[in-house]
Parts: sequence; C-alpha cells; structure tokens
Amino acid sequence: MKFGPVAVADAEGAILAHATVAGDRRLRKAHRLTGDDIEALRAAGIGEVVAVVLAPDDVDENAAATRIAEALRFRGIEARPAATGRVNLHALVSGIFTVDKTLIDRMNLVDPRITIATMPAFAPMLEGQMVATIKIIPFAVPEAVLKEILALAAGHEVFGMHAYRPMRVGVVQTTLPTVKASVLDKTLRVTEERLGRTGSIVSKEIRTSHATPEVAEAIENLSAANDMVLVFGASAMSDPEEDVIPAAIRASGGTVFRSGMPVDPGNLFVLGERDGKPVLGAPGCARSPKLNGFDWVLDRIASGIGITSEDIAGMGVGGLLMEIPTRPQPRETSPRESAPGKIVPKVHAVLLAAGRSSRMCGPNKLLARFDGEALVRRTAERVMASRAAATVVVTGHQTAEIEAALAGLDLRVVHNPDYAEGLSSSLKAGVAALSADAAGALIVLGDMPGIAARDLDRLIDAFVRADGKAVVRATHAGKRGNPVLLPRALFPAVATLEGDTGARHLVEAGGLDVIDVEIGAAASVDVDTREALASAGGVLQD
Repeated sequence: MKFGPVAVADAEGAILAHATVAGDRRLRKAHRLTGDDIEALRAAGIGEVVAVVLAPDDVDENAAATRIAEALRFRGIEARPAATGRVNLHALVSGIFTVDKTLIDRMNLVDPRITIATMPAFAPMLEGQMVATIKIIPFAVPEAVLKEILALAAGHEVFGMHAYRPMRVGVVQTTLPTVKASVLDKTLRVTEERLGRTGSIVSKEIRTSHATPEVAEAIENLSAANDMVLVFGASAMSDPEEDVIPAAIRASGGTVFRSGMPVDPGNLFVLGERDGKPVLGAPGCARSPKLNGFDWVLDRIASGIGITSEDIAGMGVGGLLMEIPTRPQPRETSPRESAPGKIVPKVHAVLLAAGRSSRMCGPNKLLARFDGEALVRRTAERVMASRAAATVVVTGHQTAEIEAALAGLDLRVVHNPDYAEGLSSSLKAGVAALSADAAGALIVLGDMPGIAARDLDRLIDAFVRADGKAVVRATHAGKRGNPVLLPRALFPAVATLEGDTGARHLVEAGGLDVIDVEIGAAASVDVDTREALASAGGVLQD
C-alpha cells in the first residue's frame, strides 16, 4: 500500500485519504476514484490528491474485516456488514458475554493495523448491544498479515452470549426484633426486580427467626420446589463457619463452598448448594438495587455459566464497585434524593423538528394531527411536562408552520438554515443553543408520538444517578432507540458531526459509560411513512 500525494492523471482507482470537493461534487474520505471523478477534479483545477494506491497483495479494509469476522467462531452474536473498515458484532440475546482473552490478545499482537476490541468478560449485555468490533486501521492490509490472523481464529470459539434462563427462586428472610417488616418487604421487592431482569421469579418467601434450625428447615422446604434459594440474614455474617447462614446450609444437608468474596460491596456472601441447586447467602448490600457482587453471581447462574469458589476468588481485580455507575436497564426508577448541598445535574431538552419528511412525498409529518393536535406540539408539551429544565426546538423545513404550531409554549426556537445537510446540522444547532448550566442534552425526535413525559423522566433519573457522567439511551425489548441523553462531555464531539448522522457513533466511540433504560415500544415507534403515521393514529394535513 502506497500512501501520499498522487497526480490526478494517475489517480483512477486510488482511494482518497481525505474528503475533497470538486466543483459541486463532494468526494468522501475512503472513496475509490472513478473516471468521472478524475474529470471533475481536472475541471475544478485540482492536479493532485492525497490518496492510497493498493499493492497487488493488499486486501481492502472492508473485505479484510469481513474475512476476520467470518473466520471467528462465536454464538448468540451477529456480525453486521462492514463499513469504513469496521465490523461490529451485536448480541442476539440478553445474557452474559464471555470472551477468550488469550486468543484476542494473540490476534491483537500480530499487527497493530488490525484490532479487535470487546466488552469485558462476563459483562451483562442486552439483546442488540454491541459486544465486539473488528477495525482495520489503514485502508488495506497485506494478505500475509490477514492470513496470520485467520490462522489464529480457526477452530476456536472466541466469544459468545449465554442467554438468561428463567428460574424459580425461593427466598428466606430471617428476623430479629430490631428488623422492621418494611425492610423485609423492600428486600423482597428489590429481589424480585433484580431477578426479573433475567426473567426469573420469586415463587415463595419464608420468614424465620435468625436461628440455624429454622433457616435449615426453610432451605430444605424451598430447595425441593425451586431452582435456587436465596437467604437474607437479619444480622451480618460474622463467622464464615458457624454463623447462621453457612451453618443452616450445612444443617439442611447442603454444602458450603465459600463464605466471603473479594468484591466490595458484596464481601459477606455465602456460596452453597443443596441437591445440585445453588443456595446463596446474600450480603446485606443486596437489599439495595445498586450493583454489588451478588449481581455478578446471579448473572452467571442465570446464564448457565455457573460459579465456583475459584471463580469468586478471581473477582478481586475489578471487584471494587463503589464507583461503578448504574447497570444497564437500571432497576431504580424513582428520582434520587440529593444530599444537602449536592448539585443535581441539570438536563435541557433538544427537540429536533427541522426535517423535510421526504418519505411522506409532500406533507410535513410533524404537522400531522393526533387527537386534533399537531404532532410537533404534542411532543413539545410532553417534553415540557418532564423534568427537563428547559426546551430548545430546532426548526428548518417549513419553519413558519412549525413555529405557528408551537405558539404559546414556553420554549426557545432555533432555526437551522443548514437543515438540508442532514440530522447532524440540527443536532449541532440544538446543542450549541443550550445554556452553560446544561449538564446534559436530552435529544428528542419530533416524530415519536408514543413518548410520554414519564419516559423522559426515567432517562433523566438515570442520568442524575450517574452524576451526569453517562450516556443514557431509551431501549425497547433490549434494542436501542430514542430518545438519548448526552452528557456535556460529548458536546464538543457533537460539533464535529457531518451529514445525516446522529449521535450513535459518538455514543459507541466516546468512551463514556452507557446506561440503557427500557421504556417499551415508545422508544422505537416513529412515523417516517404514511402507513406508519396512520397506524400510530395520525392524520396528515395534505
């Protein structure tokens, strides 16, 4: 591969290294120059371009990435079509991601021009989330280098998704005079929500005194009719051998494999088994929905991977979870109570209403009537009814009509004269118009009639719980959708967007934590076509 200046006369078939404008023709980076392109460059007075000329043994970036993806063995995962030298791989099921780190490391050592990046081993993933990416950094790589990668990949499963298996779970809670019934009730509710993420259910709860014989009897009773038993002690474990929970597991005829784990929060965990079924002593932190070591164990069991004492011993590196943000699909949905003096991140909304509705072949879908009200006004009212501190609406196509539909609403309208260039221009205009105190931008599309204020509040709540430092996305059945909430740290990157692209690749490449919040079908229902709009209950104004 030869990289550098190339005379236009010799450039047919070369690959552009930089975007170039030739008259009214815009040639994108990585575009392979044709004869017509050469004529346009000459007509524009351009005599030289920076380009790549491939050698006979070079493999194009997309072809190389595709061949690597085809050579790798994986399960529960799909490889998307290659683009710009990248193949992204996404989970086909919700569950736990596993990866052969040794094999990935060996492949990444072959040549820095070929990279494979993945999610961490045992990460909980939702259906549709990206779990790995293959990226060819230059425009092509030599066949010999590619073959070395392919040889390593052959015959080995490099990563996989282990789908959650719904389980019936029995719960034991011990009591002491100092433990309020409301605490036990909350613990059961949190446990049901924690298990619900994997499709599992609490089939029965037994409350006993905090004494070994009673707890042992409850374990024996529940293990017969359930796939797993969880035991919550009214008092924290003090002795890993003789305390109530490990002693009760043994007294029930079970086995204790480990008491204690090198994960914080989650230290006071007990791993046991009775009749081949897990019996777990829950740490006190498991009464809270926040991430703790108990989640890691439940995830592995529910996905069929299982857990051993050795597995737990290996969790120490990365086991300090105190600073880890909320898990995907947060279980807490109520607003976080702020400590005295704590500054709550302020969220401003950006409502995008500049599009041309080209697929409607004439009418503007944002002016379609839903229950007698223009869609754009209906959406704006729901945004304003949320906890967003302020709302900016970006207009472009039919600005006067859109502004008339919004008349009387307490919001700011910003006109985007470059709306025809695509979504990115409106996104940039909206974010640029936000005030300096905006810690996050809630990006709302104007053509999503199912979005309600409560959906937006759930996104804002998750953002606040993450201290304004994470991206928050709405999902439907585990698949990403809209709206999306961007932290201020991404605002400079938004300003660099071009064309008809939104913030998706910024989210994937930004290096920030991403929180997915399941809001149901509202996240994926838009009205791009006449059929979709009619199905959603809208009436076009022809």
